[in-house]
Amino acid sequence: MTTNPLLTAMSAPARPELTGGRPIGALVLHGFSGSPASMRPWAEDLAERGYAVEMPLLPGHGTKWQDLNTVTWTQWYHEASAALDRLLETCETAVVCALSMGGSVALRLAEERGSEISGLVLVNPFVSSKRRELLVLPVLKRILPGLKGITNDIKKPGMDELGYPMLPLKGLAEVVAMWRVVVPDLPRVTQPLLYFRSRIDNVIDESSSATVLGAISSTDVEERLLEESFHVATLDHDAGRILEESAEFIARVTS
Repeated sequence: MTTNPLLTAMSAPARPELTGGRPIGALVLHGFSGSPASMRPWAEDLAERGYAVEMPLLPGHGTKWQDLNTVTWTQWYHEASAALDRLLETCETAVVCALSMGGSVALRLAEERGSEISGLVLVNPFVSSKRRELLVLPVLKRILPGLKGITNDIKKPGMDELGYPMLPLKGLAEVVAMWRVVVPDLPRVTQPLLYFRSRIDNVIDESSSATVLGAISSTDVEERLLEESFHVATLDHDAGRILEESAEFIARVTS
């Protein structure tokens, strides 16, 4: 079976001549049941600007949806942490750019890795929910392997994040388990944060924004609303804005 190249991980070397003479890395993380396809234009743009890029394929993704029912959130974290280690082998510092569940992983890295990370750019991070259905998830995951998928919440026609058609419930329970570790430690996050939030998001609710922005200790924080994009804003009408504004932010916090 041939794997779609858009589903694969990506690595690119630093080009310090484009980043003020210093090698700087960017770790790029996709969301739950999605794939690197959702982040590839952003990762490629960062590489073109001279940043070393590591965009891992998080365990359980890019294969079949049932595989997400066999992994733990710590496997996503360790994969991301290993990718950060690879960047720091050649780079002076790194930033983390993440979408949705990848935002939870990014925040955990910020909590644990501290000064190794110069900044965070989060797009619709998924760290909490008001959905009452999650209360029955511990029972439901034992009865049903999955429900209808949540991928491709994109306003722009013709875009595809190449995610799973089903929402794996044991995998979703791991997302919730990750929140129980990440959220209490949010005051440990001190890095500059650029937070993009879609005004209309059919996957997550606004509680994630309140949870993150109300708890972190960062003093350099800005939330920017996206008016023309749904959840997967990195492939939506505001994608160009995300690329440009994140590049300005990354250049500033790593200077």
